[in-house]
Amino acid sequence: MRTELLAQARPRSRFAYAISSFISRSRTDAVPPQPPNVKLTATNDYRESYSNSVQVRVSVWDFFLAFGTLRAQTPTEVEVANFQGIYLSPQQAKALLMILQQNVSQYESAFGEIKLDPQFAQQGPVN
Repeated sequence: MRTELLAQARPRSRFAYAISSFISRSRTDAVPPQPPNVKLTATNDYRESYSNSVQVRVSVWDFFLAFGTLRAQTPTEVEVANFQGIYLSPQQAKALLMILQQNVSQYESAFGEIKLDPQFAQQGPVN
């Protein structure tokens, strides 16, 4: 109740809206909001590419994903040719994590466990 009064007393920020939405949704008498209709379009420079390598950098403000292709040059050397970098807000990164977890789980339910090469599954340094 106090949270709702505070939210009504001042303009709603995204955070305040999220909190009040969460509180509203947690009540049994509340009607869940309808999702908006989403229209997907492609810009003129839209392209699809294959990537078998992604590097992730994190800062306080954003996540940076660099996509590329990895090619083995010799048994002890690989080359990664990065072709696209994408910045994500922390919120969008978490949304991506959740949708990827859901889709990987569905994929594994349908086709079996995805096995990772232990050599490439190692965690890299955290900077």
